[in-house]
Amino acid sequence: MIALIAVGTVIPAFGQDRHYTGGYYRKDGTYVNGHYSTNPNDSRNDNWSTKGNYNPYTGKEGTVDPNRGTGHTGSSFGNGRKGYGF
Repeated sequence: MIALIAVGTVIPAFGQDRHYTGGYYRKDGTYVNGHYSTNPNDSRNDNWSTKGNYNPYTGKEGTVDPNRGTGHTGSSFGNGRKGYGF
């Protein structure tokens, strides 16, 4: 019973830094599967796709240079979506 209580306290803490996006169709008809992403913020260093990080759902290591595009305004990676890594 104690183990269940401990696990129950860890899961919500993990859940606060990510969100789920349901599947959808792009304008060109391509279906994009639902997936988890890190929550948007002003940091490029805590996204799953950033070098040095990994996606806990796919196990893939990040490949995106966090310094890429630092001279531009707007979203970090140009499409407004962060941290997919897959």
